[in-house]
Amino acid sequence: MPKILVIEDEAAIRRVLTKILSEENDAYVVEEAEDGQQGLEKIKNDDYDLVLCDIKMPKMDGVEVLEAVKKIKPEIPMVMISGHGDLETAINTMRLGAFDYISKPPDLNRLLNTVRNALDKKKLVVENKILKKKVSKNYEMIGDSEAINHIKQIIEKVAQTDARVLITGPNGTGKELVAHQLHERSERSAAPLIEVNCAAIPSELIESELFGHVKGAFTSAVKDRAGKFEAADKGTIFLDEIGDMSLSAQAKVLRALQENIITRVGADKDIKVDVRVVAATNKDLKKEIEEGRFREDLYHRLAVILIKVPALNDRRDDIPLLIHHFTEKIATEQGNIPKQFSQEAIALLKEYDWTGNIRELRNVVERLIILGGNEISETDVKLFASK
Repeated sequence: MPKILVIEDEAAIRRVLTKILSEENDAYVVEEAEDGQQGLEKIKNDDYDLVLCDIKMPKMDGVEVLEAVKKIKPEIPMVMISGHGDLETAINTMRLGAFDYISKPPDLNRLLNTVRNALDKKKLVVENKILKKKVSKNYEMIGDSEAINHIKQIIEKVAQTDARVLITGPNGTGKELVAHQLHERSERSAAPLIEVNCAAIPSELIESELFGHVKGAFTSAVKDRAGKFEAADKGTIFLDEIGDMSLSAQAKVLRALQENIITRVGADKDIKVDVRVVAATNKDLKKEIEEGRFREDLYHRLAVILIKVPALNDRRDDIPLLIHHFTEKIATEQGNIPKQFSQEAIALLKEYDWTGNIRELRNVVERLIILGGNEISETDVKLFASK
């Protein structure tokens, strides 16, 4: 049952609130605190789904309690209780993060509706956090090699900034994992991470995809459409395989980076955007610049921070950890008990030439789990993991 704390210095009001909430279909567990200090101590030492807090109290008023709770347990919704002269203060508390306020004496329907709405919001926040953790786990960076630890250290330093990052490395090495880690650890994590695979979009459509278009801009433009930069406003845009982007699109991306402004295809009106740009490529962009296929000025705009993701052949010590990770993940997906790999099997896999990098290793692990014995042996590896 949801657990509610009532912080109120007037005993009569406190009893009324507790009685109403306790008797509401036996739905709520209600605890009391007679002043702000006592209430804050309870919040520090216990978990509550909702706090009802009076504004005018001795020792510590409701505004001080609200500010303290938002620092230590920001997920708890706070409903403020206001007297006749506290209406302006009550409205200001909502700017400070209070969910809502109720007036004294409490109206029964207003009280119960506010409590239900606040608890629904808390439930949604918790569900979103759980979902985000699941998403984060999908983009976890597995490895303890020197190269991977170096990348993790860079991410820790760079994530909280708005510095642009260029991620390089062969296909299948996990460049997208770095992009997700940068976003999830940033102050923009509450806003979207929008991914664009520049290699998968035809050159004639890439500008529309990135910047949007207006109705009639081209034959199939039957209505106005926002682009990826607008969708990523206040968040991060991940331009994967940016080395495959056309020169005309590169020019527009350069303008977006220089001026934080984009223009939809076929429009005259500029649109201001606040977007962090993270890009990735498997190409040697300096060579692409020399051969006239990539703009040097764009390269220098993108490569404020360079992160090079190593090939799997250069981080073989991580292979046992990656095998364990993929084994656990595949077992969860298939609803099976994870299989074990013998030490001989792991040693043999460490010696393979992983031209397809981590993506190839995952495929081989799945193949061995399906075709191999209860314990994956060296023989299984020789039979089913051969190129």
